[in-house]
Amino acid sequence: MRPKDLLHPRPEGLYCPSGDFYIDPVRPVPRAVITHGHSDHARAGHGAVLATPATLDIMAERYGADFADARQAAAYGETVHRDGVEISLVPAGHVLGSAQAVVRHRGMTMVVSGDYKRRRDPTCAPFEPVGCDVFISEATFGLPVFRHPPDAGEIGRLLRSIAQFPERCHMVGAYALGKAQRVIALLREAGWERPIYVHGALERLNRLYEAHGVALGPLAPATTSAKVDFAGEIVIGPPSALSDRWGRRFPDPVLAFASGWMSVRARARQRGVELPLVISDHADWDELTATAAELAPGELWITHGREEALARWAELHGLPAQALALVGYEEEEED
Repeated sequence: MRPKDLLHPRPEGLYCPSGDFYIDPVRPVPRAVITHGHSDHARAGHGAVLATPATLDIMAERYGADFADARQAAAYGETVHRDGVEISLVPAGHVLGSAQAVVRHRGMTMVVSGDYKRRRDPTCAPFEPVGCDVFISEATFGLPVFRHPPDAGEIGRLLRSIAQFPERCHMVGAYALGKAQRVIALLREAGWERPIYVHGALERLNRLYEAHGVALGPLAPATTSAKVDFAGEIVIGPPSALSDRWGRRFPDPVLAFASGWMSVRARARQRGVELPLVISDHADWDELTATAAELAPGELWITHGREEALARWAELHGLPAQALALVGYEEEEED
């Protein structure tokens, strides 16, 4: 069996003809396997959805209980059969419930990573490498310039800023699914025990994370009532809220933004970010190349991001590679 006979791109997404299903399709399809709950990978309107229990809960929270005609939960490591094709989900280390889709048929193993990272994250299961004939990798940060610093160091910068400017509120922009909860958990690990104030858009997902066993500590709604002046406090909200009327109500805030893109200073300046925090839920260049070297698959397929640089790296290391140029996947979701 050739790899393209088992999985190949269509306008809807990666398609498995033998099992008649798509992986992370960008349009409604009869049968879908979803790697994680971000809206560029998990869309409503499919006939049947297979995903981890946490991802199904996230989709229900975001789209409503009727986001698909039918749903099937698969725990990490569980094997599901679709017309003779074996599908299993293993941790991707991206966000809560995120998974790599491992597809096996007639002696061929292909792994669709979805989005992933290799460094420790207290809010989700760590990435598990799976030996395979073809590894299908993202390349969001697939350029050598992207080498993310340790998370603890970035959180340390935030805490030092609070100590330096105790009279100011620190507003942290963080994506509602995954990044916000990770920043909160990292702050707790760094010793921040006081309440963290959150935008209303984060509250339901915060509760969902806690329902899945991720402790976030004391949280409070970020309102501007007279009871709290927010001096020396931390407020977390979706990036889009920091510059709208909600964000402008806080007195003299230090604007921070947690994202892998904050290593690009021009992006920080464009957003008016005073304290860029380079905290990413995606693999950086070293993690991408180290993963490909560790797995040593027969082929490397690259789905979205900076495909050309990673494909060139693979060529120089004797690893056959190709860019699939799938459309519909964003670099990171805004809210």
